[in-house]
Amino acid sequence: MIKSRPRLSPASIRMLTEQQGMTLMEVLIALLIIGMVAVTYLAGMSTSSKAVIASQEQVIGESLAKSQLESVKRQPYDAIGTPEYTEIDLDPDLIAVGYDLQVEVQLMNPRGDTDVNDDGLQRIIITITRDGETVFTLEGYKCFTGQ
Repeated sequence: MIKSRPRLSPASIRMLTEQQGMTLMEVLIALLIIGMVAVTYLAGMSTSSKAVIASQEQVIGESLAKSQLESVKRQPYDAIGTPEYTEIDLDPDLIAVGYDLQVEVQLMNPRGDTDVNDDGLQRIIITITRDGETVFTLEGYKCFTGQ
């Protein structure tokens, strides 16, 4: 069985023979469009990465602050002068590199008297910094329970 070739019309033959390749200008425009899309994509990825890093810093700071506040609450109540709960009860290996803790204690006077005696309530402020910048601040209270 002999197969015959499909016949091309004279217009089709002329169109096939007159076709030329892409010009340099068309190639450059295509590369420009691809480059603009790539730059936009990479800028979005960069912004996303920065947001993830900032979020991770917040989570680490919050975790450290909560752990330290719980450590302060476990220590015996100190009613003499301005107490210092500076002893960090956390394993130093658990504190990420570059993070620092600061514990501030403020005596509260809920009775409103002018007496400087401790009324049994202290405000504890834990500040977490990283490379000198505040990452997270947590405020809690410690009260004397009579024990």
